[in-house]
Amino acid sequence: MRELKEFTIPFVGLKLGEHHLDFKIENKFFEHFEYDEFNDVNLNLDVLLDKKTTLLEFTIDYKGVVNVFCDVTNEPFDQELSGSYHFIVKFGEEFNNENEDLLIIPHGSYEVNIQQYIYESVILNLPTRRIHPGIEDGTLKSDILDKLKELSPGANKKNKSTSEDKTDPRWDSLKNLLNDK
Repeated sequence: MRELKEFTIPFVGLKLGEHHLDFKIENKFFEHFEYDEFNDVNLNLDVLLDKKTTLLEFTIDYKGVVNVFCDVTNEPFDQELSGSYHFIVKFGEEFNNENEDLLIIPHGSYEVNIQQYIYESVILNLPTRRIHPGIEDGTLKSDILDKLKELSPGANKKNKSTSEDKTDPRWDSLKNLLNDK
């Protein structure tokens, strides 16, 4: 996969210590990964790079909203999202990203790309079930919600009680057998 240049951080010229980097994540970032479940994305990303003599420590903090479709009504809504992710970059003989919290890059590297870590952190922090806040507080008016209420098992209790009162008289004598005990 092609790397996005703005998420490639050159660390060779940086002094030892902490360095703050700010990014704005928008929909084109997720389109690059062919992830199309977001209608709109507005995330602020703060990257803290702590450069040490033998390793680099990254802490990624993000906060903002993503516009997604509700799993119940398919209505779009803004899902608030915030999270943090920490990983370490070490130097070794060859590139190795098998461990999710440790990235090993070859000696002599002068930059590191963090786009995959940002993508995975945001996607894994999404709720598994996306429910419109209007459903939970009862303020959302939707044709789909009305139909779901109509078809719910609790809505049919009125119809069932009238049908249970009118039974076939042939079965009434069998009901008496249960009452005789």
